[in-house]
Amino acid sequence: MPGMCFDRYFRYAELSRFLEDSTAAHPELMRLESLGKSHEGRDIWLATLTCFETGKASDKPALWVDANIHSAELVGSMAALKLIDLLLSGYGHDPEISRCLDSRVFYICPRVNPDGAEWALADTPRLIRSSTRHWPHTIAPPEGLQMQDMDGDGRILTMRIPDPNGPWKPDPAEPRLLTRREPSETGGSYFRLLPEGLFSDYDGITMLAEVRKENLDLNRNFPVRWRPEHQQAGAGPFPASEPEVRVLVDFVANHPNICGSLSLHSYSGVLLRPLSFKPDDKMPAEDRWVFDAIGAKGTALTGYPAVSAYHGFRYHPQEVITGSMDDWVYAELGRFAWTVELWNPRRAAGIEGENFIDWYREHPPEDDYKLLAWSDSALEGKGYVDWYPYEHPQLGRIELGGWNPLYSFWNPPAKQLAAEIAPLVEWMLWHNLISPKLELLELSAKAMGDALWRIRAVVQNTGWLPTDITRLARNKGMVQGLVVEIEPGEGVELLQNERRVKLGQLEGRAHKPSSPNVWAGRPADPTDERVKVEW
Repeated sequence: MPGMCFDRYFRYAELSRFLEDSTAAHPELMRLESLGKSHEGRDIWLATLTCFETGKASDKPALWVDANIHSAELVGSMAALKLIDLLLSGYGHDPEISRCLDSRVFYICPRVNPDGAEWALADTPRLIRSSTRHWPHTIAPPEGLQMQDMDGDGRILTMRIPDPNGPWKPDPAEPRLLTRREPSETGGSYFRLLPEGLFSDYDGITMLAEVRKENLDLNRNFPVRWRPEHQQAGAGPFPASEPEVRVLVDFVANHPNICGSLSLHSYSGVLLRPLSFKPDDKMPAEDRWVFDAIGAKGTALTGYPAVSAYHGFRYHPQEVITGSMDDWVYAELGRFAWTVELWNPRRAAGIEGENFIDWYREHPPEDDYKLLAWSDSALEGKGYVDWYPYEHPQLGRIELGGWNPLYSFWNPPAKQLAAEIAPLVEWMLWHNLISPKLELLELSAKAMGDALWRIRAVVQNTGWLPTDITRLARNKGMVQGLVVEIEPGEGVELLQNERRVKLGQLEGRAHKPSSPNVWAGRPADPTDERVKVEW
């Protein structure tokens, strides 16, 4: 299947078939395994891509890529599959891809949450945040809205319910849209908006908000600053309690060759970096500078700005997020990690600015007009659905319509999918190539007479990053230093040096200034990326 066109979203069976067929077509470059089973018993697939003829995967620096931990964020899965497709079809043809797979490895988990994604992609969809497991209660409250596709058209839209006390009214400039009712306004036509669905135990008066039994958020379940339900909703009963998270934690923690991590989400069109729960001045400055450099390359390739999650992507100014994958990989394992929020419908509609969160609370009406015009043209009217009458079994005559978010806001429309994910794939390839890479520069034996020999080994790091990757890892001793060991053999005596020599860490080029300068004296490039041992 390599070389295929990514113009639709794959359900679980098609995703599995793509992975199996790709492995069968390229056994020298790809191997497929199941990390474990999801809550509903589906395999959580992991694809390992490298040139196996040039060495074992575990002996090479690696980049971890995961996607679709949130059920409806389907574009990440397709980006992960596109990465696999590009690597397989490009090996032997593209020099950068060939160099990368010869010397490095990709671990790609394209669908962390296959259960939730399958619900979102069903002919009659069910839209939840993440896992399908019931949490924190096994049963939902007896009263409340149950979101569902009432008219069987495969969409979950919005119910527009006439209500004299409703907070919304038709926009005077564009009646298909709704705008806020003025604080002192009376005498108009007003509406109440709720997701399409049916009320449990409806009393004819009160319309309680949506209730769900599935309230887990798998990206709050990782073992970094984990907080219980009363402190952070959806985090589960204990760190890595959920099978989907547990298998990721087990694999990544037990593969020290992983040098970086990318988690693919949607939607905002932004590259998010740790930390989510601390300001930048609590991070080693050297790490923030490297994050900035990696982010600048990502912005140049994708157009997505690179933003601190703490400073630029907080859902509430007085709250922080903990227990996420990228924070765990950086704060607990000492490796550079990112959350990529693919796709930005506002940017596609021509709305400028990088206000990722507050925009949804407050923005000018002109932005809504641009979004509607974009839906009418680019989405052929399928993004924003004109209101149409519906006889609701409990509410009587209402209207259904508004945004169909699954393929407008949360994910790009299918025909725009390939264009959206292609630049990100290039950044992922580059991201792997910056990892540290140990190479044996010299291994020699020189005769000194009388059965005496001098053995010399010279090792260097040819990667951009240092061998311990981050300054956080160095400061906390997270990464074992370089060790060189000789096996003399029977009847051979070592006269100089120990059999095992500890050499510490080797630098890369990541901490060089943008240009040579004399601000702190003459430029100096010591060979701190290279080390020599003699016996």
